[in-house]
Amino acid sequence: MPSTVLPPPSTVFTIITVVYNGEKDLPGTMESVRRQTWPHIEYIFVDGASKDNSLKIIQEFAQTMPNVHWISEPDKGLYDAMSKGLKMATGDFVWCLNSGDHIHAPDVLEKMAALVTPQTDVLYGETLLVNEDRVPAGTMSELSTRQLPKKLYWRDFLGGMLVVHQAFIPRRTLAPPFIENNLCADYDWCIKILKKSRENVNTGFITTDYLMGGISKQRHRQSLRDRFDVMRRHFGLIPALLAHAWIVIRAILHRLRRIGKSRY
Repeated sequence: MPSTVLPPPSTVFTIITVVYNGEKDLPGTMESVRRQTWPHIEYIFVDGASKDNSLKIIQEFAQTMPNVHWISEPDKGLYDAMSKGLKMATGDFVWCLNSGDHIHAPDVLEKMAALVTPQTDVLYGETLLVNEDRVPAGTMSELSTRQLPKKLYWRDFLGGMLVVHQAFIPRRTLAPPFIENNLCADYDWCIKILKKSRENVNTGFITTDYLMGGISKQRHRQSLRDRFDVMRRHFGLIPALLAHAWIVIRAILHRLRRIGKSRY
């Protein structure tokens, strides 16, 4: 029988949770990390000087789990805060799991660790969409125009954000700071990482429960403009224009197919 390549026991996942006035959703996110069966976890909280009890919740949680770190200070927004978390990270892989998002199951990190080889630079998986009551609506592949690819290459992102950043776990040494003043900074971030990565591994399972209603949905028009700007810079003007035309057509077809059904 062929030998199984096991990950080094020191493989550490750094989880970064950004929060601002998130006392309602934060405990569930924390618990989804604490219940992981894989013990090698660094957990970083970046609080944007919340005015509710978020900081108190973080401080109390830090007493119950090893290797927890936090900062609380004003920031320039979501991606500035995520960049602060990246600067603090020391693990082998980084996972940006925002307040309200959950790791799907207790064995997710353990199963991902078993897939890591010395060549692995990106782990990615499926995303389950949930509402504020944590009721599942379906996976991203089922409800959106974005189908999770079996294999992932940076040029695939010309068709849009195929993997949401909450289900995209790169090696820390490849992860740059997020660009500012762009609602699609996570899209840019993933492309930059994929341009440098050696092996991108599809985990084959749901990694993340994603709380619907992020800022890119709330500010949809600006998000479209920002996405085009990212596409233009990475792929060129003409490919970006052609890709956007296809994305519009694909969205219309998707709406027609999902008439009377849930969609994202």
